[in-house]
Amino acid sequence: MRRLLLKNSFLKKSLFLALLFFSAVGFAADASLGKAKVEQVCATCHGLDGMGIDDTYPKLAGQYADYMEQSLRQYRSGARKNGIMAGFAATLTDEDIANVSAYYSTLKENRLTDLTIK
Repeated sequence: MRRLLLKNSFLKKSLFLALLFFSAVGFAADASLGKAKVEQVCATCHGLDGMGIDDTYPKLAGQYADYMEQSLRQYRSGARKNGIMAGFAATLTDEDIANVSAYYSTLKENRLTDLTIK
């Protein structure tokens, strides 16, 4: 009986680790898919280069992906308020959000480095 319990416990742990691994692999962000979505949804205001079309739009180039993901999910859920962003975020899936965030985070050459208020 003890052997059966140990064997069952080992199988449960193995299954859990396998599911954890494959779920993480399944949700790995793809910056190239993100770029395609940015071209469709985001570039009009934030630019394909992430620099914004003018100073009224936030610069997203080089921003941390996890911050952008959190922000977009909050716009989509209504926890973060902005009528324009809520409308755009509502059209994005979780995968789209991860991919868009991954794409903008790769644009290190354009990232905002001067954080002083002018």
